[in-house]
Amino acid sequence: MKKLRVLADKPIIGPFIKKAMDFAVNNEVKTVSRHFATYLSPVLATNALLKTDAYHIRHSVYCEELKFEAENQAKIEKDDFDDHSLHCLIQHLPTNRYAGTVRVVRPETQGQTIPIQKYCLNSISPGKINPSDFKPYEICEISRLAVPNEFRRRQMDKFRGASTGVINQQTYSENELRCFPFIAIGLYLSAASLVIENQIKHTFVMMEPRLARSMRFVGIEFEQIGPTIEYHGKRAPYYINPELLMENLTPGIKLMLKNIRQTLNHGQTNSINDVNEEKSFWRFPWSS
Repeated sequence: MKKLRVLADKPIIGPFIKKAMDFAVNNEVKTVSRHFATYLSPVLATNALLKTDAYHIRHSVYCEELKFEAENQAKIEKDDFDDHSLHCLIQHLPTNRYAGTVRVVRPETQGQTIPIQKYCLNSISPGKINPSDFKPYEICEISRLAVPNEFRRRQMDKFRGASTGVINQQTYSENELRCFPFIAIGLYLSAASLVIENQIKHTFVMMEPRLARSMRFVGIEFEQIGPTIEYHGKRAPYYINPELLMENLTPGIKLMLKNIRQTLNHGQTNSINDVNEEKSFWRFPWSS
């Protein structure tokens, strides 16, 4: 694409190259948005039942699979940060099952913090942007992103031939598989939607550098603000804000974010009782 941009400035072939680039961009927009919307939909966890679904997913990933936390009989992974967090799920539409969850930890009062402040503050390099520099309601942290094993392309098909790229079509169709790499992206964009709608200025994340590199492919540019440390695996502190997010998103992912924001808004207006039950979480009204 960079080489095409150079050719687009040429006097004779430039107009044709620009048309080809526009066609490619429009194709990307349609493909990304269509595949995500066909099989997956974000759901805002506005009641206790949906939050419990999120906690169950987290238990399966963080306790049973990764062994980061101890298992428990209730099959729920929950901590003190959840009481001042916003939770989102990604629903797999053909089965109505949930394909992932993420939370946005957002303090509102003194005494409430984000996980990086409690566990990893020393990992932030001197001179870098720091959550302690801001008021509690100006910051948040995206954390506890979890995708169940059966919805991860690398591991969901453990049968003969899978190692050479064979697809188990009894489990999922070929077209459906093309959508699954977007689950993590969809979760981050769902979290971004919450950040934008609530006008939170500064977002922090502790994540694996390889995940940060993966997000960069679609234009989600996290700024690394400290070295990689050992914290539930190799992780490093990252920073992003709404301006940095929108500046670098590819056209297809930008449209995907727009659709996710619209979907979450629609879900919010259809759940009047849920909104009234938890309206204290929303500092600012949802935009139309």
